[in-house]
This record gives sequence, C-alpha cells and structure tokens, in this order.
Amino acid sequence: MAAQAGAGPNPARLAAARAGVPLGVPATTLNTLGLSGLQAISLAAVLVGTGQCGVVVAGGMESTTGRQEIRMRDFAERPGAAVIAGATGGIGAAITRMLAGRGSHVALTYRKNAEAGTALAEEAEAAGVRAAAWPLDLSDADATARFLDEVADRFDGIHTLVYAAGPHVPMVHLSRVTPDRFRRQIEEDTIAFFNLVQPALPRLRAAKGGIVAVTTAATRRFPVRDGLSAGPKGAVEALVRGFAAEEGRFGVRANCVGPGMLLDGMAARLIGSGDLDEQALEVTRGNIPLRRFGSATDIAEAVCFLASDRAGFISGQMLDVDGGYGA
Repeated sequence: MAAQAGAGPNPARLAAARAGVPLGVPATTLNTLGLSGLQAISLAAVLVGTGQCGVVVAGGMESTTGRQEIRMRDFAERPGAAVIAGATGGIGAAITRMLAGRGSHVALTYRKNAEAGTALAEEAEAAGVRAAAWPLDLSDADATARFLDEVADRFDGIHTLVYAAGPHVPMVHLSRVTPDRFRRQIEEDTIAFFNLVQPALPRLRAAKGGIVAVTTAATRRFPVRDGLSAGPKGAVEALVRGFAAEEGRFGVRANCVGPGMLLDGMAARLIGSGDLDEQALEVTRGNIPLRRFGSATDIAEAVCFLASDRAGFISGQMLDVDGGYGA
C-alpha cells in the first residue's frame, strides 16, 4: 500500500506516478486529515512502522485551479466521541480517519484484529484527537452495552454512532441459503445493529447526536446472489427509519449510506475469495453509469456529511453512493 498526499493533479500524486506507484494502489490521503507538516510526518512513520504501507509520498495541494483546500473541522466543537463499529474494515477505517481529521474524538471497535485496531487509534491520535479501540462482538448485547458505558465515561459522551460492521457476505443464490445460515446473518448484522443503537439512545439524546448506518445499494436494485446482504441490510434500513421517526423529538437524527461496488471493503474480500471474477467485474462495471467502482473514501465523505451539522435537517434518509447504479 502507498500513502500519498493529495488527490487529482497535485505534485504528490504525480510524483507517485513517476515513481511507478500504480494509481490503483490503495492510498491514504494524508492531507484530508488537515495535518500540519509535523503531524503528517508522525502519521507517515506510524503507517510505515506498522506495515500499513511501504511508500509515503509528500506534497502540497496545488491544483489546476489554484484554489487551496478548505480544512473541514465539522466536529471540533462537539463534546464526546464518535463511535465507529467495524472500524478496522476498509470502509470503517476510512470513516474513522475522516472523522478524526475533521476534529472528532473516536471510539472504534474491532472483532478480532487487535493490531489493526490499535494502529488505527494511533493514526487518529496523530491527527490531534483522542482515540481508543475496543474488541467487541456486537451480537453480545450485554458486552455492547458495557462498551458504550465505557466510551461515555472515557470521552464524556457520545455524539455520533456509525455502524460500519457486518459479517462476510458470500455471493450465493437464496435458494441455496439454509434457514440456519440466514438466521446467523440476521443475528450478526441486523440484531447487532439494534444491540448497538438501543442502549446508546440516552447518550445520543443528551448530545442531540446522530446515527449513520452503512448498508448497501442492493436494497434499491437487487444484484443476483446478494440476498444475504440485501435482506439483513434492508432490515437495518427499516430500523433506521424507525429511529428517525421516534427519536427526532429528542433531536436525534438517523440516516443510511448505501455503498455500491467499491475497490475496497466487502467488494475487495469478494474479489479475493473468488466470488467475483474478472467477467463478473466487467458486467458489474457495465451496469454502473459512471463506468467505474468507488472507494471507501467516497463512503466516508457521505457518512461524515450526514453526521455533521451541515446535514442538520436530514433524517430518515438513504444516500446511495453507487455511481448511479440504482438510477
């Protein structure tokens, strides 16, 4: 992995290209974190030292328009922390980095990968915020409630709850899914989401905070063999609408972001497992009006917008980030 500063026509990305780093290589865009030069160097050291990347390319944000990047600090004045469940996945990690870069303290969870969770928390702290990581099985309601108590005590509250967790979803026809397999998928996704949100409501009410659930664009346009994702995620979306309707009187907002086909996250795991081969990828790309796949950063932008005060009058909504797939 290469971590390179900037996006678009700027010196860092051009330098990376000249150095032979392919544009398709996953990249951490350091400057979106709003880092000072010293902080960027510190973060680069963490990334390389923990093996998350082998190349860091530094550079300014000069562009063809001559405009300077606006440093966004949407959460700098928010008391408490943002909770990101499933933070060590591709999407969850991008959300964590962006929230930290925009001034939010972060409390992140992981299922088994303690090394990744610790490294991500250190990376967030390098952006100048407080961060901590917890191992958590969201299907354990009691453990989840205790975790939320610990977060609220440690960070003096919770202002945002981001659900970016979920089990691996194999591509399989529903006719081949056993009732037991479907039940487990519901328990590990839909019920896990409820276990996280329900005990957090008193804290979210106190903060007039928000819930953002990362679901799937497949609930609008169904891809064949994706029922194990679309079914449980559809139930999560119904719960989000319910929370939006019932908790709005307390100032709590709830929304969803539906990822389309991405180069990272679950899609990357499906490609790696062989569930999606080159032919399937070409067909999928052809079904997307923009004729390309998205990235975890695209999802993080939508999540951070919906969690911010800039979306203060948006609740109960679903924002698909899918390149037009559902059009």
